[in-house]
Amino acid sequence: MAPATLLSHVRAQVTVDVDSMDPDVAKRHTIDEHKFCDMTSNQAIVYSQAVRPERAHVFNAAVDQIRSAEAQLDLETQVSNALDLLTVLLAKEVYPHITGRVHAQTSPATAYDTEATIQHAKKLVALFEANGIPKSRVCIKIPTTPESVVACNYLERLGIRTLATCLFSVPQAMAAHQAGCLYVAPYFNELRVHFEPGVWKEYADTAREHPMAPVISSIVQLYREIGASTLVMPASIVTAKEVLALLSLKPDHLTLSGAVLDELAAAESPATLDTDPKPHHSDVPLETESASGKPTGQTKEPNVKDINYLENNAAPLEEAFAADAEASRKMADALRIFGEMEAKTKELLRAALRA
Repeated sequence: MAPATLLSHVRAQVTVDVDSMDPDVAKRHTIDEHKFCDMTSNQAIVYSQAVRPERAHVFNAAVDQIRSAEAQLDLETQVSNALDLLTVLLAKEVYPHITGRVHAQTSPATAYDTEATIQHAKKLVALFEANGIPKSRVCIKIPTTPESVVACNYLERLGIRTLATCLFSVPQAMAAHQAGCLYVAPYFNELRVHFEPGVWKEYADTAREHPMAPVISSIVQLYREIGASTLVMPASIVTAKEVLALLSLKPDHLTLSGAVLDELAAAESPATLDTDPKPHHSDVPLETESASGKPTGQTKEPNVKDINYLENNAAPLEEAFAADAEASRKMADALRIFGEMEAKTKELLRAALRA
């Protein structure tokens, strides 16, 4: 009998989602007793698939459908519609290999526009339904800006499930809970680590030293204390070592890239590994936590449980961002990078539609 892998050990403790739109990744790590729940995606993942020769048939299908059905529309409208269709068709190829939901992310260009975020989310859901994936199996990822968390609240009331992404702080997580989001996805590593050499840092004791570890622990603790139904799904994970550290923080889900899944699958599960890791940061006080995992310098911050972050169009969340330079910087970086990736995919589609 083959020895248990580190991936099987992880799956025994937390729900694992596939952070990839490559169906081969999902197939490779699916067995009868272990299947992925959700498939997560974003503009960078869409672009990474759009440039692969192996995915050309999906890219071409999106282009051909838009060209034949929307020839009367201006080019830029065709490009935007082709991008959304490509996102849906890529997800559709992974859909047979998951038991839960496919995720698609709203455009970073709409992040500070409530109505535009709502309209893009509704458009994506309609496209999924038109391509055989019901609304009940869809989740829309939305960056957790003040404007967009208001959009999440509206969409949830329509029955469109949402995930609050680009999340770096406890106030963002509280706002997402108040909005009724299905998930929050706190980024363990800021998005830049995947694109800029030298940004990612390794820690001797990741669960104790990584700046986002106490933030995620505080979110898990907060949700437990208030009985939140919103699920915690850490994202932007780089190594197997980080996965093990995150297990100790007791999230509900982990969404893992193909590279991390491969690393976990190639490693044996150590016999000495604690099968019930305890949180490292259960003593972190929620009222003094910032997005960097360090005190903000104020002597006493309001307890997040006492603040309605959605009132006055999420003005309290805007104030929380203004007081947290790290969360603001990480959000700006993430939206910039996602915007650049979206623009690259659009350029590919634009060239194809012109041909």
